[in-house]
Amino acid sequence: MHSSVTNHADASIEFNNDEPRVNWHDKTLWFIREKRDKASHAVAEWEQLRDYASQIKNNVLSNLSTYLLAFEAKAKANGAIIHWAANAAEHNKIVHSILQKHSINRMVKSKSMLTEECGLNEYLEHNGVEVIDTDLGERIVQLAGEPPSHIVLPCIHKKKEEIGQLFHQHLGTEKGASDPQYLTAAARTHLRETFLTRRAALTGVNFAVAETGEFVVCTNEGNADMGAHLADVHIACMGIEKLIPEQKHLGVFLRLLARSATGQPITTYSSHFKKPQPHQEVHIVLVDNGRSVHLGKEDFRNALKCIRCGACMNTCPVYRRSGGHSYHNAVAGPIGSILTPNMDMKKNADLPFASTLCGSCSNVCPVKIDIHDQLYKWRQVIVKEGYTPATKTASITAMAYVLSSPKLYNFAGKAGRWVIKNAPFLVRNKLNPWFKKREMPAAPKQSFKEWYKENR
Repeated sequence: MHSSVTNHADASIEFNNDEPRVNWHDKTLWFIREKRDKASHAVAEWEQLRDYASQIKNNVLSNLSTYLLAFEAKAKANGAIIHWAANAAEHNKIVHSILQKHSINRMVKSKSMLTEECGLNEYLEHNGVEVIDTDLGERIVQLAGEPPSHIVLPCIHKKKEEIGQLFHQHLGTEKGASDPQYLTAAARTHLRETFLTRRAALTGVNFAVAETGEFVVCTNEGNADMGAHLADVHIACMGIEKLIPEQKHLGVFLRLLARSATGQPITTYSSHFKKPQPHQEVHIVLVDNGRSVHLGKEDFRNALKCIRCGACMNTCPVYRRSGGHSYHNAVAGPIGSILTPNMDMKKNADLPFASTLCGSCSNVCPVKIDIHDQLYKWRQVIVKEGYTPATKTASITAMAYVLSSPKLYNFAGKAGRWVIKNAPFLVRNKLNPWFKKREMPAAPKQSFKEWYKENR
């Protein structure tokens, strides 16, 4: 299902060719949104928690340099080795150099959206390092040669029959087997051998605590712990915005994260890593990759509060019916549409327009990011910078001209009604994108203005 098309509208058309898939993709994500609602309604102080989390993140973003230096000092005192990476290329080189130093060419990795953003897997494989993703969903898309389509549910776009086919091909399971329990057991057996034989493990970081120099990884499968505890070298990669000031603040975010992501009260494992075990090295790679530029944009800095719960994707009517791959980035959906134009405005100019601006994303965001406002503001920036298609720019200019002249507006209304009534083929054709998926309305007998004149 992974599309090679890099434009959201075209890739969505590709995804929509398989209508049954679109329907269950839509239903499944909405089911998770409903679970989120039940879980959040069970917490009386839910709105206060959201406010508090948003304020804590405001404080972090306003004092980021101070917290980063405090975290570095504490983490070093705990025995961790700290690396700083300005961009994706530096991050990838640092991870590779740690592996080279230990003569390691096989590594296990737990879920990390940052390494997806940096293209780490491809980079390491190109340099002769075998990377095995140990999160079950990530492993499935890795076997399929696809990127994840959702930040929490990486293979939500795949049916169990397709996963059975993949496992038959790669892990030797029975042909035609699609029972989730059987497939999970097969994956567990396959991964257990991998965990026991790999000397390096990479994890992401959900939260890093400036006060203590520790970092916290939240998973439901325990794969991050298994990798980190059995390996000689633990590499943790984090975006610089993942910091929180004090350990007591963790309670706020842990109560919000799993409820927003999957409707659970808490993730099965919330693992704290502070001091390396004897004979083990812990490396923490702090990555900027456009974040400090983003921080300097007043209208858009709030996007850096994101705790990667995926709630905005599960509720978004556009994401649910266009699939994650149509966003052609590691982070899809509404949050991806406001983070990625900062990294490459030209490449991602289509994404802020892939929205109805309904605001449902902002309503469910646990840290109260003003997502729909930012989508609207990014559109204005993109138009001003000249990154919209020429045809669209021309038609909007013409539209503005018509709307600013009452005479032209009246004439255009009459002409439009006449065309729909007498020459419908002029609007009911393939050149009109509105008609592709919709019935055109019948022409009204008179305009509102005419009706108003008669009836006032």
